[in-house]
Amino acid sequence: MRSGVIKLTQYLPDGGQRIVRLLRTGDVAGLEVLVNPTYEHYATVLRDAELCQIPRDVVERLNRETPRLHNQLLNRWHTAVKQADEWLTELSTGSSKSRVARLVIGLSDKVDNSCYLFSREDLGAILGVTTETTSRIIAEFKREGSLKDLGKNHFLADLVRLQNIANEN
Repeated sequence: MRSGVIKLTQYLPDGGQRIVRLLRTGDVAGLEVLVNPTYEHYATVLRDAELCQIPRDVVERLNRETPRLHNQLLNRWHTAVKQADEWLTELSTGSSKSRVARLVIGLSDKVDNSCYLFSREDLGAILGVTTETTSRIIAEFKREGSLKDLGKNHFLADLVRLQNIANEN
């Protein structure tokens, strides 16, 4: 990905959904089709995205003709999968409040502490909690000053305060 944000969603047997990964600038996605012909996630653009597509035959040719570059591509894939595993673990443990705090920290710009959040439904699908729970916690963060409203789903995050909440269980 060159820019933007894309969510990868997996639909559950009960009809629910779980957002399993967010793709951001520099991330690689879709290499799974090299080992499995069907892609297991649905991709939805959350913020305008610019993508670079590498056709499957080019990746296979890289394997034959430029193994070093092919290995770099596979290492990026491995890093993406590892980060997704860590992300899911971090956002599925602890209280709902601490999980929302961790998600906000992860989505925050480390330079200016601003944060664009997604819909409450998407936040709930990432965390495995209800939309109502997410809405209640975001409202609480706003009341207590952990988040300052800058516009539609745009916030200034008090990362120190949120980190303290994130560490609570």
